[in-house]
Amino acid sequence: MKTAAIPAVRVPPELRQAAEELLADGETLSGFVEDAVRRNVEYRRAQAAFVARGLASRDAARASGRYVTAATVLGKLDRRLKNARKKAAIVK
Repeated sequence: MKTAAIPAVRVPPELRQAAEELLADGETLSGFVEDAVRRNVEYRRAQAAFVARGLASRDAARASGRYVTAATVLGKLDRRLKNARKKAAIVK
């Protein structure tokens, strides 16, 4: 597959300098920008999938009429957290 160019982005000199200061050995600014774009694309895909799953879950709950209250979920999470803290205290 052919590669494509990302449009040039104008940034303040301070931002460019900050990015250049963080480059790893042998890393280029272009590689840094490419990595940032890749990560952001993946993040947004994951975010969209998360929202889609949430909406599908909501629709399924509405269709079935079966809901779990927020208080129930938070209570279960609180119990899990307390148990994990107890186990961590025993290990110390």
